[in-house]
Amino acid sequence: MVSRDVSTFVRAGLPPPPARVLEVGAGEGALARELAEAGYDVVAIDPESTTDDVLPVPLAALDEPDGSFDAAVAVVSLHHVEPLEPSCARLAEVLRSGAPLVIDEFDVAVFDEPAAAWLLEQRHAHGHAVDKTAAELVAELRAELHPLSAITAALAPDFDVGQPRRGSYLYRWDLDDALRPVEERLIAGGALPAVGARLVATRKRRPPRG
Repeated sequence: MVSRDVSTFVRAGLPPPPARVLEVGAGEGALARELAEAGYDVVAIDPESTTDDVLPVPLAALDEPDGSFDAAVAVVSLHHVEPLEPSCARLAEVLRSGAPLVIDEFDVAVFDEPAAAWLLEQRHAHGHAVDKTAAELVAELRAELHPLSAITAALAPDFDVGQPRRGSYLYRWDLDDALRPVEERLIAGGALPAVGARLVATRKRRPPRG
């Protein structure tokens, strides 16, 4: 299920249907199906997906004509993409000039021990197993995930990258939407970092061929 907050953000950044949209890192396809029901022509990819309507291919290997998509969406996915730079270059190739790339991210670079400690406390309270310390979780994620700065740097050659809007994210980690205002109050008070980031990048105009 896709939260209303995520859906609203994504739809606000997309051209109107029936635009052809690529979703990168679609998981089990919930957002892709929602967009398709709204009239979009959606191609969803995720190399880890086992769902029939999500293609199990990595972004770098996507076999689609250049300039064939009107927009792309990446919801909490680009930080996993490997290899990052070639994948972002392939993403640029399949988007037409001026196409938006709507990005919803978790910025591991600002995920610190207070954030990890709060997250682990909430996960324990919601019945999830907790087998790491806050310091261990921070070190593990920073070793595994691309920070937002690396993602925007990989996009910069082919996209005009907008300024990120920082905000809450930890409540989305298999927790409860009711924790969102709690997390936002802690961010506003300086007790937690804003580890969520939302932005829109625009495919630069393609140079003329020949």
